[in-house]
Amino acid sequence: MTAEIIRVFVLIAIFAGVFLVVQVLGSSYARSHTHRGAVNKRLQMISSGQDREAVVGQLIKNRPSDSSDLPGFLGEWVHKLEKVIFAANIPLRLGQVLVMMAIGLVAVFLITMLSLTVFGGTISFGSILVVGLVSICIAVGLPLLILGKIAERRRKRMEHQFPIALDIFVRALRSGHPIASAIDLLTAEMDDPIGSEFGLISDEVAYGADLIGALENMAERWELEDMKMFVVSLSVQSQTGGNLAEILDNISKVIRDRHQMFMKVKALSSEGRMTAWMLTALPIFGFVSIFLVTPQYYIDSADDPIFLYGAISLIIMYAIGVYIIRRLVDLKV
Repeated sequence: MTAEIIRVFVLIAIFAGVFLVVQVLGSSYARSHTHRGAVNKRLQMISSGQDREAVVGQLIKNRPSDSSDLPGFLGEWVHKLEKVIFAANIPLRLGQVLVMMAIGLVAVFLITMLSLTVFGGTISFGSILVVGLVSICIAVGLPLLILGKIAERRRKRMEHQFPIALDIFVRALRSGHPIASAIDLLTAEMDDPIGSEFGLISDEVAYGADLIGALENMAERWELEDMKMFVVSLSVQSQTGGNLAEILDNISKVIRDRHQMFMKVKALSSEGRMTAWMLTALPIFGFVSIFLVTPQYYIDSADDPIFLYGAISLIIMYAIGVYIIRRLVDLKV
């Protein structure tokens, strides 16, 4: 009986010790994680000892440029891709991304053709076409898909952060801070991406840029209607006067109502959007998967004229279908 009691107390002591260790480690991790999350990239770069001008240069390195000198469709595509790269927050310019994709495309194409030759395949126009399509899907389609998802995730985070930033901005104004000081407060209190964005605005104003112009550039980079309303309100208030804190407080409420309505629409249209993703990604995934598992499935019939005409027709129809699907699921609230 005494041995059983001692065993019970030992088990309780072990449980209590493990519980306390887990609690200490969990609380320390939570504190460190919260501290890291409260510091944005700009403040981290400044605290590391980098010069303020160098920090600004790094943050605006991949800012979208003016592509109006390019033809209509090409200029629009280049500008959209630049915005995706900027929103994804990768330290590369558009030219560098295109060069890396081109190198990857050539490498995948040559490796695949070499593998076909080693395993007894024949080099013909049809096989070159199939290998080229697979290389484009792997070296171009996959990176663009990943960049698009990263950019979309950061843009959603920006939309979520912006009403919170407005609330902090309004409280700063009501406590007597001027607009420039309120923006500085946002740069110190908000994490990325909005913390670094307002930090850029603070730096641009410090170097002589116009505040409204800097805010308009930020709204143009992110293409968010909420930011545009904020910029218009500041612009009108600077010209006509009025209670800016009350105006921005009302805008914050409107933004939250719009976001709530958007989430309802998003929930109601979730089935359609998932179907759109499946219809967009499944053909490419199936084509690449079948080629990687059994390449002879395509290579054996690649020289047939019907295969060539069918492949070209399918590419055209796929592009048209993706365009129509994106137009259908592009909901505006």
